[in-house]
Amino acid sequence: MYKRILVATDGSTLSKKAVSSAIELAALANAELVALKVIPRYPQSYFEGGLALQAAEVGRVEQQWADDGQAVVDAVQKAALAQGVKAKAITVKSDFVSDAVIAAAKKHKCDLIVMASHGRRGIKRLLLGSETQQVLTHSHVPVLVLR
Repeated sequence: MYKRILVATDGSTLSKKAVSSAIELAALANAELVALKVIPRYPQSYFEGGLALQAAEVGRVEQQWADDGQAVVDAVQKAALAQGVKAKAITVKSDFVSDAVIAAAKKHKCDLIVMASHGRRGIKRLLLGSETQQVLTHSHVPVLVLR
């Protein structure tokens, strides 16, 4: 069946449900789990013409995001190990979540991607976009979407 499953998480309640399902599936398939959190870069271009933040402050914010992201995937790894599933915790810095998810699946030779979908429709989907939809559209690896 599956040998290595990538689960993309943002730490949200919905994402935690996808993580639980991914761990259960990995346990059933005797597969390794790769927990991924994509960490955004600081949006400096949004503040052009506004108050400029010192580079040290931007660095501090980005480090906090990185630390928080690492804590999220470390918790997934711990939960997986508690259920006897071999797991790896990784974070990636990127402004393009879907591209980062697909690249991580390829890099770690995953044969399934598991992620949550908020199920937005209409104008909300148009305005907010859908990283899950982008992964579904562009991934060559099968994608399991949970809601």
